[in-house]
Amino acid sequence: MPALADHRSTSRDDLARRLEAEFLDLPSGTVDRCVADVLACVTHLGIDATPALVERMAREHLVGKVRSEPPSGRAGLWSGAPPHRAARAARAAGADG
Repeated sequence: MPALADHRSTSRDDLARRLEAEFLDLPSGTVDRCVADVLACVTHLGIDATPALVERMAREHLVGKVRSEPPSGRAGLWSGAPPHRAARAARAAGADG
């Protein structure tokens, strides 16, 4: 049984704490969930879930999360309808008036 297979494993918790310290911009729950998700995916695929593998994959996912956030942050970015819906609504309003 892989060392990280037990979701209460000390090594899994240690891994999550290390990644939380590295990714301070993300909520700790997000980091914990990422580690758990990576562990579940690796286990589901039948791959040996070594701590090094899970850490490397979780770090890649977390880096992607950090890099994908717009510089202005998430709040307010999509206030209102998404652009394609707003454009469609504007065209419909112009056709009616």
